[in-house]
Amino acid sequence: MEIIGVIIAGIIIGLLGKFVAPGDKDNIPIWLTILCGIGGVILGWFIYTAFGGNGSNGVDWVRWIVAIVVAAVLVVIASTVTGRNASSKRT
Repeated sequence: MEIIGVIIAGIIIGLLGKFVAPGDKDNIPIWLTILCGIGGVILGWFIYTAFGGNGSNGVDWVRWIVAIVVAAVLVVIASTVTGRNASSKRT
């Protein structure tokens, strides 16, 4: 059940990460956005716990903000690596 939760959270966090990514980073495929979101959830959780986060009762907003920031960084990296940003479009 936790894997399904990570996938659903990854879809949402990936789209949020794509939304907050600086510049025009919206030309990567949706499957890559979802992978960035899943990576953001997993890596964000590790970063959060590495800096002393131990969760709280209810929704832990700091953990989700860290996941969104990590997903945004992964979206920027994916856009740069795939070379599908707006500046590399051919006319």
